[in-house]
Amino acid sequence: MTRKLHSTIAASVFALFATIGSAEAATTVKFWHTFSKTNGEALNKIIANFEAAHPDIHVEPEFVGNYNDLVAKLQAAIPARRAPDAVILEITRYGLFANNNVLTDLTPYVDADPLKGDLYDFAREIGVINGKNYVMPFNSSTPVLYVNKDIFARAGLSVDTPLKTYDDILKAAKTIQEKLGAEGISGMGAPGQFARWGLVMANDSELINPKTNEILLDKPNTIEAYQWMGSLVSQHKVASPDGVTDEDIGNAAFMAGKVGLDMDSTGSYGGRKKALGDNLVVRPMPCNKVCSVPIGGAGIGIMASSPKDVQDAAYKFVSYAASPETNAAWFAATGYLPINKKSAALPVAVKALESQPGIDVAINSLPYAHGRARATFVTWMRTNEYKVWQSIALGQRKADEALKDFAEQTRKESQRAGN
Repeated sequence: MTRKLHSTIAASVFALFATIGSAEAATTVKFWHTFSKTNGEALNKIIANFEAAHPDIHVEPEFVGNYNDLVAKLQAAIPARRAPDAVILEITRYGLFANNNVLTDLTPYVDADPLKGDLYDFAREIGVINGKNYVMPFNSSTPVLYVNKDIFARAGLSVDTPLKTYDDILKAAKTIQEKLGAEGISGMGAPGQFARWGLVMANDSELINPKTNEILLDKPNTIEAYQWMGSLVSQHKVASPDGVTDEDIGNAAFMAGKVGLDMDSTGSYGGRKKALGDNLVVRPMPCNKVCSVPIGGAGIGIMASSPKDVQDAAYKFVSYAASPETNAAWFAATGYLPINKKSAALPVAVKALESQPGIDVAINSLPYAHGRARATFVTWMRTNEYKVWQSIALGQRKADEALKDFAEQTRKESQRAGN
């Protein structure tokens, strides 16, 4: 064997071991999230860009389902010691984990991060419980009203048809149902839970007071809102029962061009725009008695069980995800709200605002957008609200009776949970 060949082999072996050593040196951050399809593709690009900028950190993403699925899987993973290092947590549900010392208090990280001054107040506020910061905002949203322009035109409705009150929306949905119902077109989609919360707020009420945690499920305006929402399905039959029992079915029907009106998160803008193109029109949520919408979405939390070096690496990713450039790209790809004050002025965001009509509707709603309660028992309330809603919408129970019972159950749960 020649000296040259020896040298070549030695160099190859050295390079191999150097590569292995580098891979072993990288800190891995296991990251659970809830994004699929359009939003999942956008997240994967963010992770790839982060790893290119931080070759010593490997983010290992795992899609685990929707927000409800994630909570259930995280609750099971924690005692089994299979929890991730970083996790997307919906902003009304993370209190369950923060108040039980499962999440790392990010306050020292955030206080030392120059980024904190760039974040909008609404974005910072949603991550704080009792003065401590537990999640960094990532995908913030409000509900909006989506309109299929083609269906409106076929039903003889102008795209500028008033949709400000309950009555306005019901009138438009009835017209669509009467004109196009025989073709398998529904007037509107049954409101999903995020939209239901928004419709209650538009009726000058709340499910839980975000400041005092007082339970308002049985207040007159809350009951009135649920009565109206249920009537869309059981009485007026402008919304399909399928969307009551499975929100994904209702969302899919709208994107398939089978529904005229639908209320959902601004974060679903990207997927709906891809499905409907120029037929997608975005309008603000109704202001039935007041203009008020909930802030939704999620933030990224870091598990307290992870080693300190992994927590440090995870926070670098969390901070990167909230940076102006990353947040601008995320907004443009998905429709989620900008959380960074510098994002909207960047070219990718400016282009989105100019070329994607309606993507600014949620931004324009921010003056009357409000954070929601995030006490420990809110997760329980949200999990059990689905069955209560179904019983009302399917005509099995009257709204006042169902909500009064549910309010009492929720009060007992709040006392049991203790925070």
